[in-house]
Amino acid sequence: MAPQYAPSLRSRLAPMLLVLQIGFILIYAFYIEIESNVNVYGITFSNFYAEFQNVNVMVILGFGFLCTFLVRYGFSGSGFNLLVAVMATQWAIILNGIESWYYRGKIRIDLKSLVVAEMCAASALISIGAVLGKTNPVQLILIALLEVSGFVLNEWLLQTLLKVQPLNSIMLLHIFGAFFGLTMTWILFKKGAEQPFEKEKVDRKSGLFSILGTLFLWVFWPSFNSILVDNHTPGRRLGAVFSTYLALAVSAVTAAAVSSLSSPKGKLNPIHLQSCMLAGGVAVGVSMPAVHQPWEAMTIGFTAAVVSTIGFRYLKTHMLLAFQCHDTCAVLSTHGLPGLLGWLAHLLLQLKDYDDPTTAIRFAVFHICCLLITIALSLAIGIIAGLLLKWHFWRPPQDKKCFDDQAFWEVGKQNVIFEQLSG
Repeated sequence: MAPQYAPSLRSRLAPMLLVLQIGFILIYAFYIEIESNVNVYGITFSNFYAEFQNVNVMVILGFGFLCTFLVRYGFSGSGFNLLVAVMATQWAIILNGIESWYYRGKIRIDLKSLVVAEMCAASALISIGAVLGKTNPVQLILIALLEVSGFVLNEWLLQTLLKVQPLNSIMLLHIFGAFFGLTMTWILFKKGAEQPFEKEKVDRKSGLFSILGTLFLWVFWPSFNSILVDNHTPGRRLGAVFSTYLALAVSAVTAAAVSSLSSPKGKLNPIHLQSCMLAGGVAVGVSMPAVHQPWEAMTIGFTAAVVSTIGFRYLKTHMLLAFQCHDTCAVLSTHGLPGLLGWLAHLLLQLKDYDDPTTAIRFAVFHICCLLITIALSLAIGIIAGLLLKWHFWRPPQDKKCFDDQAFWEVGKQNVIFEQLSG
């Protein structure tokens, strides 16, 4: 008989967080200094700070509210999102500055450093979506540290070996995060989990909060895709904003249509909309360097929404039954498939612009190698993370305590009684 309460994490969570945070403070004290140059990409601090705040809202509020769709996991979905985001961002700043530390003896940071670090953290947040509700906060912190380390390593390999532009390598965060998370949840799969978890449920109130997260992400996604675009080329950043908005608009409309068509009763599925209406932003972000016309962005958004919605409707169940891969937030359909579509669109649009066949073939080979390295590294680090998390030392929650805030949070007696009556 399973115990009434999940194992206490006091002896693991608190020491782990304190040791990591004190270690970060010491590293920042001795090796990190703020860059005195107030200009980033040739624009003023005030303009860039506004865009940074947009990205910050996406990472904290957008992903945070998006993870509240489970009835009994609202505190954990939003609270653990913040915990993972801030720890991953601090760690990413250190990892991204290792080269600067090696040559200068100091890691110099500015707003760009913070934005890049938050994008690395976003990749980790995508990964934990696959195991959301089935892990404890100790495991989530370990996932964030390993995932960010792997993603930064992937960036370094692509930029060093293949001379990939920084923006192109960073935007692969959707593909890397999705496949990393899928690998982990496949390794962590438990026998008998083919059936839905007892508390893996959604109701009107939790679904409404989750849609609020989608709205935050939808509104601020143009800043996410354009903030690192080189502004030296006139109109390039404006084009990125327009392309992202159009792709998001088309994907929202298309997701609604496909959701209605795929429903036996012809009704809209709010879970489909809140995830699949973002597919256009994911796909056009990955293909951004090659998108120059509005119709190209709209076509990418249309195709991404179709693929994402159909994948959400049918692929999640198939992945569970056929491959024993329980993907809580359907990160494969929300980020993985649109990311791969964006990669393919980037390849086709870039080949269209080349007149020299030799140059086109060379770009195609490098572009394919870029994807293979990203997927291979995400799978390898995901396997390592999954095997590490299977260790019972981390005290994972029992099946009956999965997707339950009571396992980790102090909740009032009235809330407990209400949950027992409504459950």
